[in-house]
Amino acid sequence: MFFEITKQDNQTKARTGKITTDHGVIETPAFMPVGTQATVKTLDQRDLLDIDAQIILGNTYHLHLRPGEDLISQAGGLHKFMNWNRPILTDSGGFQVFSLGLQKQMSSRVTKSDVAIPQNSENLEIASTSSRKDTKQGGLTKIDEDGVTFQSHIDGSSHRFNAEIAIEIQHKLGADIIMSFDECTPDTAPVEYIEEAMERTHRWAKRSLEAHQKNISYHGYRQFLFGIIQGAGNEELRKKSATYISSLDFDGVAIGGESIGYNMEATKNILDWVTPIIPENKPRYTMGLGLSPLDLLEAVEHGTDMFDCVAPTRLARHGMLFCHCEECNDEAIPQNNKHRLNIKNSKFIDDFSPIDKNCTCSTCKNYTRSYLHHLFSADEMTGMRLATIHNLHFLLNLMKEARKAINEERFKEFKKPWETA
Repeated sequence: MFFEITKQDNQTKARTGKITTDHGVIETPAFMPVGTQATVKTLDQRDLLDIDAQIILGNTYHLHLRPGEDLISQAGGLHKFMNWNRPILTDSGGFQVFSLGLQKQMSSRVTKSDVAIPQNSENLEIASTSSRKDTKQGGLTKIDEDGVTFQSHIDGSSHRFNAEIAIEIQHKLGADIIMSFDECTPDTAPVEYIEEAMERTHRWAKRSLEAHQKNISYHGYRQFLFGIIQGAGNEELRKKSATYISSLDFDGVAIGGESIGYNMEATKNILDWVTPIIPENKPRYTMGLGLSPLDLLEAVEHGTDMFDCVAPTRLARHGMLFCHCEECNDEAIPQNNKHRLNIKNSKFIDDFSPIDKNCTCSTCKNYTRSYLHHLFSADEMTGMRLATIHNLHFLLNLMKEARKAINEERFKEFKKPWETA
């Protein structure tokens, strides 16, 4: 059995479960660290084992461009290439294809309608600095019914993704869980554009499934395919998309889109719309969510089993560290910025306490705020590594505690302090 529900909370939609793959079992709800280019930035695989990461992500778009899926396949797949023996998930590359190039609708219904680049937490660094060229010159991405032609953000070379190509690349990469090819639309796009992109995503989902079913074990072990719900912030379209994707024989169902994880009020609304439609016996994956600890608990309460985000590691590299501390939860601090401190702040120069006195990560057990402050002040790479270890451990441990609370029927009690802080 790929997915098994082990406990359903009696007050919320929260639940615990187990996802079984040939590379190990994933206990849910689970946060998945992002290893975009076959590496979780600043960490090696021993670090990931030490913080007990159950599963990590790879990025199809980036790995296709560098070093290429053929080379990784020659090495025996991502597990062997990067020396990681636990489960791996790869996305389809769809989000990056569309966010790294200006989306330009090719349909006659909305021709000349230029749509903004998606700006969510999954891709802020590149999307804010790349592809912002005059839309009259075309942009880096062109969509048609079959797929997408795009230029590499690295060297400008031309590439082609469609449903079949995205599945073939992911088969060669060899992740345990792979994603169907989809079109991610900005929330500000015209409803006509959103509906047409959603319908196209549905056709690509069916083609992705058909391509996958021809070879579900490319490297000799089973690969599982998830479909992706789109529809932006439109309730009718989201429900329609959830109904269609759920009707196909996918192993799991993901909720994608620009607002997911970036706008938590919209995210919660979308989860309320689609969760009742998704079959209970399939894992639910909310993509790009994990900007703050509370965001994870909100998603769990709404029935999410899996989520990922680059924000925890990105925040760590900029000295923003998760914590339980009262000083991080001042009422004047916006909710998304609570539960974290800026280690670069001068008040930590002579603070010889750990980042978080309740944290059991190796950073907190062995180093002080003063030392971390010094490392960041001196631009030492070790600072980024120690901070990343802490942030990922913090979220992984939070999920471990959440699973325990659900199993003991006290999830709402467990979540309350995070809401009121």
